[in-house]
Amino acid sequence: MYTRLESAQQKWGGSLTAIDNWLDERQRLIVRYCELAALPPFDKKSGNSLPDLADIQHFCQLLMDYLSAGHFEVYEQIVSQCAVNGHDSRKLADALYPKIAKSTDMALEFNDKYAEADGQTLSKNFDRDLSILGQALVERFDFEDELIQTLHNKHSNAVSA
Repeated sequence: MYTRLESAQQKWGGSLTAIDNWLDERQRLIVRYCELAALPPFDKKSGNSLPDLADIQHFCQLLMDYLSAGHFEVYEQIVSQCAVNGHDSRKLADALYPKIAKSTDMALEFNDKYAEADGQTLSKNFDRDLSILGQALVERFDFEDELIQTLHNKHSNAVSA
């Protein structure tokens, strides 16, 4: 996940402020995900214990912020640019948006289940649910990167013309 993010930042960094901000949010989300999932270098030291509730809530807040930024800032800009810059770009956006929406639904379900959980109601399925969410986020990031590439290409062509 993180290697792909670095690649995205190298490719598109500095092209549009909205993309830069969004990729920065993605980075914070990925780091927090790795901490919760106890992926290296954030390995759990205390066996099979669940993360602290505050850490889960912080992750859920970052997740909601990321989804909101994508939906209300970046996607809107991408779709409007695609509409201006050709039928093929708009067709790509229309094809990818439902795929991205699936991961949004999964993320909202995760948030609903865990953002307000307490120690007694925290699910024994947390690790499984987090893993499923992580897989959905990887797919989402790939779809988003296709959209960002389209916007970047159109923006670069407009600037160089």
